[in-house]
Amino acid sequence: MEDLGNIRRDYNKFKLDESSINKNPFDQFKIWMDEGLKGDFYEPTAMVISTVNSEGRPSSRVVLLKSYDEHGFVFFTNYLSRKGTDIAFNPYGSLIFYWDKFERQIRIEGKIEKVTPEESKAYYDKRPYTSRIGAWASEQSQPLKSRFTLIRKVVKLMMKHPINVPLPDFWGGYRLVPDEFEFWQGRENRLHDRFRFKLIDTKKWEIERLSP
Repeated sequence: MEDLGNIRRDYNKFKLDESSINKNPFDQFKIWMDEGLKGDFYEPTAMVISTVNSEGRPSSRVVLLKSYDEHGFVFFTNYLSRKGTDIAFNPYGSLIFYWDKFERQIRIEGKIEKVTPEESKAYYDKRPYTSRIGAWASEQSQPLKSRFTLIRKVVKLMMKHPINVPLPDFWGGYRLVPDEFEFWQGRENRLHDRFRFKLIDTKKWEIERLSP
């Protein structure tokens, strides 16, 4: 067994305290996301989404955040994928954003719902042609005999839809509507700054510092 226990890095770039954190979690998220977008990250909008299936087994994967506002955080996928079937059974999930160069993490929990068909179509129509073809070609999370099988399907779809590619009825957006945020800022000697926001009614957020 390879021992990784000696890998050490101290966190000392930034701090987060009661005087600097925004009292609205969406505004605090925007501050950190805007800094992430300027931070020369390869995928600054990448987030891990975790779901739970009908057997109680969790699974996680990285997706890209495509929009957000005070209603929630939106991503797009195949509704018949593993995460789609998980969400159909258990609509609660969590998101993790991690910007390693800034030593920052945001955890968000809440209920997941489908966006409107109009929202899905508006985003789908902005995607590159090949990405729209790919949405039709990929039976996401299902076994695939070979890559050649997938490419052959792509070619057939391109012949069928040389210009306009309609929105599949099995593809679209989800919105995670948060009821809890946690902002984590790495600090020296593992004495990290952690703040949790919990929704205590439909509009009011309660904020508290957590032990690292």
